Amino acid sequence: MKKIELHLHLEGAAPPAFIRSLAKEKHIDIGKIFDEAGNYAFDDFWHFLKVYEAATSVLTRPEDYARLTRAVLEQSAESGVVYSECFLSPDFCGGRDLGAWREYLHAIRETADDAGRDTGVTLRGIVTCIRHFGPAKARETARCAAEAAGEFITGFGIAGDETAGKPADFAWSFDMAREAGLRLTAHAGEWGGPQSIRDCLRDLRVERLGHGVRAIEDLALVDELAEAGTVLEVCPGSNIALGLYPDWRAHPVRALYERGVTVTVSTDDPPFFHTTMQNEFDRLHAVFDGDDAVLDRINRNALDAAFCDADTKARIAKLLEPGHV
Repeated sequence: MKKIELHLHLEGAAPPAFIRSLAKEKHIDIGKIFDEAGNYAFDDFWHFLKVYEAATSVLTRPEDYARLTRAVLEQSAESGVVYSECFLSPDFCGGRDLGAWREYLHAIRETADDAGRDTGVTLRGIVTCIRHFGPAKARETARCAAEAAGEFITGFGIAGDETAGKPADFAWSFDMAREAGLRLTAHAGEWGGPQSIRDCLRDLRVERLGHGVRAIEDLALVDELAEAGTVLEVCPGSNIALGLYPDWRAHPVRALYERGVTVTVSTDDPPFFHTTMQNEFDRLHAVFDGDDAVLDRINRNALDAAFCDADTKARIAKLLEPGHV
């Protein structure tokens, strides 16, 4: 099955072997972030954020991001992904300096184009500010996003610790991104409850929500999401790995779908959570009792919600047609 992924952090998709190798090349000691098997090791979501940032610390040059982009696209292709949107943070790509950001972005995009021809994966970028870095840095990130808006950079969002600050603190940044023509998404309803979703919808006016699964705790909100057509970028494997839900049967993805919410499925930070897009769809197949039509609908939801131009969307749609090789 050809797959569409909308919620993937570029640094979070870095294979641990790739990060270990890069750290060794640069003589940087980050051994504590790995377990004995060489996988990323963390205790909870907040520890995960620290491990994530430690892993990202070895990515210090545009060429590092070029190598990372190719590794991630090759990884995606193995799961049958043909279109992917990844979150890019100028915080990590040049410290929000516009000149440096342009160099990093050029390296990422050039590699995405080359690797896309080799792997068959079309990549687009969503510039993402980091919530726990604060509103002032988010404004600098928004300027980077606005400066780069175009065919490749098509969206703007916010990630990080949902408990840090309020969505309204970042309204200026989202307004700037909106004025630049960027589509908008925001992480909410993962570690923040239903109110975090309401706050993002009201104050940031986004059309998609990263995760959003805790809407299930407020059925009136669920019905509002369904009626408005708000898209949820659901990442079940991530939620389960971080302890938000104990297993797939307890995860609300089916309940949300059955109440009419437009759900999509992605991996978030796949090597951190020991998952792939193929694994997500395999498990989803079991959750929906083997109903292939549901998986097709969820996949097409993702294409409909993709932040790309109409021509790209039409091209990808042809790849999803039955019998297409």
